[in-house]
Amino acid sequence: MKHELYRATGLPVLQNRTFADAESARASASADMRLVQDSRTGLVYNDAFEADRLSYDSDYQNEQAHSARFQRHLDDVEGVIARYFKGQSLIEVGCGKGWFLELLRERGYAVTGIDPAYEGDNPDVVKAPFTRELNRSADAIVLRHVLEHIEDPVSFLVAIAEANGGAGQIYIEVPCLDWIIEHKAWFDLFYEHVNYFRLSDLRRLFGTVAEAGHLFDGQYLYIVADLASLRTDLEPVPRLTLPADFSASLERAVHIVQRDGQRGSAIWGASSKGVIYSLFLQRAGAPVDWVIDINPAKQGRYLPLSGARVSSPQEALAALPQGAQLFVMNSNYLEEIRRMTDDRFVYHAVDSADFTDLPTE
Repeated sequence: MKHELYRATGLPVLQNRTFADAESARASASADMRLVQDSRTGLVYNDAFEADRLSYDSDYQNEQAHSARFQRHLDDVEGVIARYFKGQSLIEVGCGKGWFLELLRERGYAVTGIDPAYEGDNPDVVKAPFTRELNRSADAIVLRHVLEHIEDPVSFLVAIAEANGGAGQIYIEVPCLDWIIEHKAWFDLFYEHVNYFRLSDLRRLFGTVAEAGHLFDGQYLYIVADLASLRTDLEPVPRLTLPADFSASLERAVHIVQRDGQRGSAIWGASSKGVIYSLFLQRAGAPVDWVIDINPAKQGRYLPLSGARVSSPQEALAALPQGAQLFVMNSNYLEEIRRMTDDRFVYHAVDSADFTDLPTE
């Protein structure tokens, strides 16, 4: 049995794939979401997901480490890994562009990466999806922001354990569903993320857990566990529900954009959250004037479905007048952004209670 929690139509299949022109971006693939909770396992996932629609390549850009705030997060992650994996051989499954892998190497770890979207020239990175047939094993596995993309997460973990000889430890990091619900972050639900985990879900996956908790001001979950203790039969848990006003803050954002159209508006953050936010604003008849991102690989390119162009901070700030409306997609970056922009704008941290719980004016 499945209990429906949320649904959305016409989401980008890959929200972090960028395009060279607006026409290609608007014509990119879309798909629907039907978020459900499995009454047998308690796990939450998109029941409308089709894995064969996803293909990761060099046009997929999701590197966040250009931000000093996110670099501090990566330092926190390395601190957890150091407590358990120091001196051990590591495999980072889903190493992306290799930023965290290189950080680990610089700090003395022996680490191999696996990711089809890798663009660098490190010979210790395998440019392919993880499979048992790669025949790679290590003392410990690092799995950062991968498990939410995998259609059958338990079977995937079984494959990792088997490929690793049924032994070793694993570090897993994923977005936190409880944080998404508490902050009414409807823009944090993506087709590409088929799974949504709570800390209790991660704990139930393993019999032996060394450490588990939250990172990045609660937005992420992590666990360090023994691969040999992986469980495939999960006990049922109580039914989950979303707040009745879960997506109501969209109406408030539309009102702000339309009310202050003369002064201009912008979204800061052209990764997953900003892609969904800008698309839904556009569909509601309130497109922002600018979408800003500090990642050079995104700048000058176009976002899926909306066709919104991504600008550098320098380009957008030269055009936006003082007092323009700036929607900050992640409150963790708010102070960093205020400093970068000399506090010139009206700032809306869209995941904060100050924004989500205020009524439309």
